[in-house]
Parts: sequence; C-alpha cells; structure tokens
Amino acid sequence: MISVLFVCIHNSARSQMAEELLRRELGDRIKVCSAGLEPGILNPIVVDVLLDAGIDIRSKATRSVFEIFHTGKTFDYVITVCDESSGERCPIFPGSVKRLHWSFPDPSALSGSYEDKKAQTTGIKEQIHTKVREFATELLQAME
Repeated sequence: MISVLFVCIHNSARSQMAEELLRRELGDRIKVCSAGLEPGILNPIVVDVLLDAGIDIRSKATRSVFEIFHTGKTFDYVITVCDESSGERCPIFPGSVKRLHWSFPDPSALSGSYEDKKAQTTGIKEQIHTKVREFATELLQAME
C-alpha cells in the first residue's frame, strides 16, 4: 500500500487539509498522514472550512515530523506544502522516498475579518484539492 506524508510548518492547516482531502479521494487504498516542522494547534478557520466540506478534524492533534522520523516509519511520498525554504528543513526519510513540494499560501498569514479569512482559506483548500485530485489520479494509475 502506498504511504504519503504531508508536511507543513505547524501541521495546523495546509498539511491537515491535504491529508484529509487525499484520504477522501482514495480512502483505504492509501496510508496518509500529516505532520509539522514545529507542531502548533489546529487553525480554527481551517477546521470550519473542512467542516463545511463534510470533514471533521476537530479532535485531531498536530504532530511533529521529527517524532515520526524517529519512529523509523517509511513513506513512498513526502510532500511539503509550505514555502520552499521551510520545506527544505524536513528530514530525509529512509528508503526510496519521492519528495515533492507543493507551495500553497499559509492560512495563518491571512488578514481581514473572520469571513474574509474563511473565504481565502476556502480558496486555498480548493487549490490543495485540485493538486490532490491530480496526485490521486497519478497514484491510481500507478496502482493498476
């Protein structure tokens, strides 16, 4: 079974969205998780945006990529979804890992009212979902 790890800075927004959206696309045909370079707390606007899409992450905790690394767990794909310089801080996982970088805006950096931030975060979620759907299609073809 193919395994994928999404990584961003705090595991509070982008990596959480990517994980859940890929899980929705491929279900139990894939192992997917997410982590952060410096785990924080879930972004409440991201939680609301995902709830609007029928995905509930309210009970999820953020995780450290370094804790996962030290367990010795291996992945087929490690995908950073933060800016490139932050993505370079991700540890090199053992095995034949394919490292990909997908840069998306950081929802925690948005400004404006709650409604403005939610609308912008929904746009970021749609960008991530588009990329995730493309990736899911590639994985399905590879699984055949």
